[in-house]
Amino acid sequence: MAIYFFGEKTLCALGEWIVLDEKVVPSDAVVVLNTGSEYFPRLIEAADIYSKGLTDQVVINGNRKSDVLRKLEEKGFEQCCPWYEDSLRILSMYGVPRKKIISLGVEDAYDTTTEAAAVGKEVIKRGYSRIIITTSKYHTRRAHFIWTRMFSDKLSLYMVAAKKDPFNPRGWWKEGRQIRWVMAEYGAWIFYWWKSLKED
Repeated sequence: MAIYFFGEKTLCALGEWIVLDEKVVPSDAVVVLNTGSEYFPRLIEAADIYSKGLTDQVVINGNRKSDVLRKLEEKGFEQCCPWYEDSLRILSMYGVPRKKIISLGVEDAYDTTTEAAAVGKEVIKRGYSRIIITTSKYHTRRAHFIWTRMFSDKLSLYMVAAKKDPFNPRGWWKEGRQIRWVMAEYGAWIFYWWKSLKED
């Protein structure tokens, strides 16, 4: 139905536009975004960037807490291991020493905007001025837009798409989860446009 109404070339263009994969230069750190799906390919991409000598630090973030989880913790619930442990193990598998990984706990980061606000503030506080950001392919352009809008005067940003991410910009309409990703991205862009109109 999608091909019938829009045409394959249009659908390819829609998929390709949301992907931004920039050429990077040596930077203070590579930041792995957490919000969204397909997180593990992002870690692998960060490890690859580290192994190429483009940075000496990998920054991860997590430890999201919902109201329900906070109430469970008040009742005595404890997680079986620290929130960052799995990420550290995966990065270590790909050659990143644990001492080179910075784990930022940002409990109230629930979307790309709140994550950027929390993590960006922390990397600036650490004195970083140039960072590489890696995330899922379909998430790159919007993440770059948000980070640039917030920190263009304080940070030089380079966006890298996670190569092992399964998103296919030239065939996304053939798989349910990829359709959801694309629809969510364009829905978010519409929201930002609507929000900017209200602010104006």
